[in-house]
Amino acid sequence: MSESADRDARHLARMQRKKAVIDEKIAQATIEKGLLLVHTGIGKGKSSAAFGMAARALGHGMKVGVVQFIKGAASTGEQAFFRRFPDEVSYHVMGEGFTWETQNRQRDIAMAESAWRVAEGLFADERVALVILDELNIALKYGYLSLDKVLADIARRPARQHVVVTGRGAPPALIEAADTVTDMGLVKHAFKSGVKAQPGVEF
Repeated sequence: MSESADRDARHLARMQRKKAVIDEKIAQATIEKGLLLVHTGIGKGKSSAAFGMAARALGHGMKVGVVQFIKGAASTGEQAFFRRFPDEVSYHVMGEGFTWETQNRQRDIAMAESAWRVAEGLFADERVALVILDELNIALKYGYLSLDKVLADIARRPARQHVVVTGRGAPPALIEAADTVTDMGLVKHAFKSGVKAQPGVEF
């Protein structure tokens, strides 16, 4: 047997073993329920991943709710895009910009509380299959909202409703409550080389 044929045969045997293991795991995963997902970490892509899930949900004919905490001073591409689907996406920009821009803690608290009331409305609507709470972790980090109340309200949502929370510094209690947590690391970012934020990439 040639070296190439031998390598192909070993690859086939390895993939057959791997398929058997994965098929068994798939067969054992029988639970269907609404998931709580957390996207955190200092790397880029936390909100982008959440909006990718929104696109996926729309592709399945599901309704989506979006509440953006903190962000809001400038329009974004995702906002412009998803607002093209008003019957499928309930999109709410509730912040006034990054905390270093607003510089008014009491107003930031009031805006976060207002945003949370919108989130509560989405939790109460069983037609909404996916709720994105963008940059909620930042509001929790600065104490704009009660973590205990946030966790209790999320826990009371409809049984099949999915929730995605984004933002740096997810609190340990939220991570503990979540079904899936992704910590996005930073390897390299163009901004550190003096490249400004650009449409279609950062916003």
